Amino acid sequence: MQIYRTIADLRQDLKLARDNGLSIGLVPTMGNLHEGHLSLVKMARKQCDFIVTTIFINPAQFGPNEDLQNYPRSFEDDTTALESINCDAVFAPNIEEIYPFGPRLETLVTVPSLSQLLCGASRPGHFDGVCTIVTKLFTICQPDKAYFGEKDYQQLTIIKKLVHDLNIPLEIIGIPTQRETSGLALSSRNNYLSAEQKQQAAILYQSLLQTADALKNSSGLNFAKLENKALQKISIAGLQPDYFSICHTNTLLPAKPSDTELVILTAAYLGETRLIDNISITFS
Repeated sequence: MQIYRTIADLRQDLKLARDNGLSIGLVPTMGNLHEGHLSLVKMARKQCDFIVTTIFINPAQFGPNEDLQNYPRSFEDDTTALESINCDAVFAPNIEEIYPFGPRLETLVTVPSLSQLLCGASRPGHFDGVCTIVTKLFTICQPDKAYFGEKDYQQLTIIKKLVHDLNIPLEIIGIPTQRETSGLALSSRNNYLSAEQKQQAAILYQSLLQTADALKNSSGLNFAKLENKALQKISIAGLQPDYFSICHTNTLLPAKPSDTELVILTAAYLGETRLIDNISITFS
């Protein structure tokens, strides 16, 4: 496995791979890899010939009061894990390589119809930073497929729309959320939680499952009442809920009773740690 620090070096070897007829799979990450990340690489390994995993903590997607400086970093462990599952290349540039003029002074890519909802309402500018970095990575690597976790459902939906709207010749693959035994979605931010807090945070997934069951087993339900009931449960469990929303799968707008494809999304704080989760439902 080769580690690349510069765009030029990575592009040179990716060109050789393409010239040899190899398909390119891209897995963008911010490092501190867990089994959720590794499941993306494993799927890429099955579907593509040459796998690039990026490790770059993107400052453009952090707000002024967020955890950029304290975001967990574990580069040596990450590269060891990637090598063990036959990743071909790791792209780990410094900030100046990606943003030579600074992340606030360069072109931004935005998907306004989806980026201002849900997490975007609570984290202004976050998804502009996400869209900008993934567009840069798509341009640098020119992959055939790129892999993202469904845990970040809003992010995945935004990236799919970005690729469609900009006519980028690339297939976006969503990989199911990996969970702890309690049901808590795997996340690098789980490292901030104690064992007791991890059990406490499992209320998010429990609330999603209970709401999904209510939607499946009853008709004529009031979505707002279901959302408020879940918010109360999350709050009683000791978390500070940001939102709990029943949405249309593609638009992420509030769901209508006639919708057949729904996604339930939630975000909450446990102490200073922000956690997100979701579950999808399809009605026949």
